Amino acid sequence: MTLPGERLGRRVAERQRETAETVVAVRIDLDGSGRAEITTGIGFLDHLLTHLARHGGFDLRVHARGDRQIDEHHTTEDVAIVLGQAFLAALGDRAGIRRMGHSLMPMDDVLVLVAIDLSGRGKAVIDLPFARERLGELSTELIPHFLETFALEGRLNLHCRLLVPGNAHHQAEAAFKGLARALSDAVSFDPRRSGQLPSTKEYLEA
Repeated sequence: MTLPGERLGRRVAERQRETAETVVAVRIDLDGSGRAEITTGIGFLDHLLTHLARHGGFDLRVHARGDRQIDEHHTTEDVAIVLGQAFLAALGDRAGIRRMGHSLMPMDDVLVLVAIDLSGRGKAVIDLPFARERLGELSTELIPHFLETFALEGRLNLHCRLLVPGNAHHQAEAAFKGLARALSDAVSFDPRRSGQLPSTKEYLEA
């Protein structure tokens, strides 16, 4: 069952999801200061989401409980679903924002490109291969899946490409730091737009 939640302010939203497999609650403030309160039961996922909050300048609270006696898939997937829904709700009508953002993120030996468009259309192209199967308790195959799910639920275009491979931990961190920076740029207000919708169509699906 998905609980609708309510938009709490201009750029703040909460969303919840409760199923037989997971219970997830997310609160996001797009105009925050990078504070994070993350408890998913999956240490490396907590680590990545903390990077998303800190480097995006978002205040983010994520509480999740899932059927980890099976594996971490359902919890990771449902956190991505609810985070995307909360992000979409907080974004609102997008009037006056820059809309697009990108980041070329180095992390020691690794280089990752992330580009986004808050277009109202969910699409992800992820090229982020890993040489390791796991990072802590998190299967590395779930990292691209998380990004794809977030993009679909948040109704945004997301491209993430590994340009220089290396340490798997660094690859994951660079992807989430890059996502954070790209999102931060895209949601920021452009003073030249004066509240106008950033589209020649004068329409963006919400």
